[in-house]
Amino acid sequence: MKFTKWQGCGNDFIVLDFLNKSDIAFNTLAKKLCDRHFGIGADGILVISDSNVADFRMRLFNADGSEAEMCGNGIRCVARYLYDAKHTDKLEFTIETGAGALIPHLQIDNGCVTGVCVDMGEPHILPQEIPVQGYGGDSVIDQPITVQGHTYCITCVSMGNPHAVVFVEDADEFPVEYIGPDFEHHTAFPARTNTEFASVIDSAHVRMRVWERGAGITLACGTGACATLVAGVLTKRLERRAEIILDGGKLSIEWAKNNHIFMTGPAELVFAGEVMDD
Repeated sequence: MKFTKWQGCGNDFIVLDFLNKSDIAFNTLAKKLCDRHFGIGADGILVISDSNVADFRMRLFNADGSEAEMCGNGIRCVARYLYDAKHTDKLEFTIETGAGALIPHLQIDNGCVTGVCVDMGEPHILPQEIPVQGYGGDSVIDQPITVQGHTYCITCVSMGNPHAVVFVEDADEFPVEYIGPDFEHHTAFPARTNTEFASVIDSAHVRMRVWERGAGITLACGTGACATLVAGVLTKRLERRAEIILDGGKLSIEWAKNNHIFMTGPAELVFAGEVMDD
């Protein structure tokens, strides 16, 4: 089985091209291939297949085998793969995801892809759309949650997948590895959650670290960066366009007047190879 390994701001993926092929047990395969000691090593696998509603379809399976609705860094990698592999010559096309059909736009300089801007659609803050439970009203903005005996304030956003954003004094010093799992599995989140721990530098720059549902600490999370900007705007901490500084790089996020979120960042091929299909 041929594969390519990609990364976007250090969030790394194994891309499998299943265009014109039948599906297999991708959840089992993800656990095997993503193992960093006995496999290729990755935060997840991205499966490209045919779509009835868009130009292509993308599915993400986390390192633990669970399937996620959407991945911001992943869709940039898939978009560039499709272009580089000559599956399309368009600079803008549609990709079906669990969050709907999204539109990446490839940025080209001297014939080379320098970045990808993705229209990520509209954010959702209704509790049932995230989902988050135990809070009244039409949104959960700067609301208290108790984790490991300590009270934090969360702002909940869905970018097609669930996010809880926590603004902290110093994201670099925050013990994400210890606190993150208890946020992910908290009873407030019936579908579990991704959790972003962010500290504001100024109204256009924010430092963010993430605990991803099904993957743990990753170097970046594209949908998490989008959710962080939305949370920052809703809590009057950030402007509608900001640079999100992640462990693995930077993403530019804009919440446009049409209510859509635009994410711009890199997508880089790491290597290609072939794995025994046993």
